[in-house]
Amino acid sequence: MVFDPSYEIEIGPHVFPTLKYRLVRDRLLAEDVISEHDLIRPQPASDEELLLVHSPEYLRKIERGDLTMAEIIQLEVPFSHELAAASRLCAGGSILAGRLALEAGVGVHLGGGFHHAFPDHGEGFCLINDVAVAIRALQAGGEVGRAVVVDLDVHQGNGTAAIFADDDKTATFSMHQEWNYPMAKLPSDMDIGLRDGTDDREYLDLLGRNLPALLERHRPELAFYLAGADPYREDQLGGLDLTLEGLAERDSFVLETLRDLGVSVAIVLAGGYALSTDDTISIHVATVRTAFGLAA
Repeated sequence: MVFDPSYEIEIGPHVFPTLKYRLVRDRLLAEDVISEHDLIRPQPASDEELLLVHSPEYLRKIERGDLTMAEIIQLEVPFSHELAAASRLCAGGSILAGRLALEAGVGVHLGGGFHHAFPDHGEGFCLINDVAVAIRALQAGGEVGRAVVVDLDVHQGNGTAAIFADDDKTATFSMHQEWNYPMAKLPSDMDIGLRDGTDDREYLDLLGRNLPALLERHRPELAFYLAGADPYREDQLGGLDLTLEGLAERDSFVLETLRDLGVSVAIVLAGGYALSTDDTISIHVATVRTAFGLAA
């Protein structure tokens, strides 16, 4: 399991609770789901790894801290060198989680899932697309060939879709609330746009009918699962109607399906903005519990 305390940065009053990474770790330790020995701290992604996805000019802007005001507004979180360092470290964390997944079948990253970042700009709280960097780095190193992104955040993964649009080695699957951010959605290999208020039964039915078909067709060796907590019915940035129980069933279905197909899986937390931060923590902890149960 990959975690670094530097993921928690100060961004002022904001809907994005950066403290959730630490709180998830603390709950997992308190409930004896993991021990301190299970936690591995990553190294930051290198320039060479980041350049597999992001443009040189964009990385120079991040390094110099000279994003324009328009770019910061599009990013929707205050830019700082602390944010840049945490984002680079998080990309390294997703690389490590992917590598651990290939070794052990399952790897968990208590962070990551910044799927709105494009090669040349950031959007929607996402400065660096850690999952895309991880996949490209592992492919470039010959550690994996075919990969898939299973994105179950409430928001469509537009940045990830753009990055892998012409890449036949990496498939993208996104099941999201259709009338939610981002308004302009770029096509994934498979997009399932959900109506407002979609409940557990409809969500799980659509997932069960569509995800296995993509996996059977693409035959990946490695999956990155964006296990977003924001499809939850009380999320501030979502409009679906999933319960805690429904989200737990979602996780079980995805992870069991990948296991049964022999696909290694790296889990990243992605979004979560519940009215009660404790609910967000509970959802992420349940995901990790399910993953550890399947890996046991």
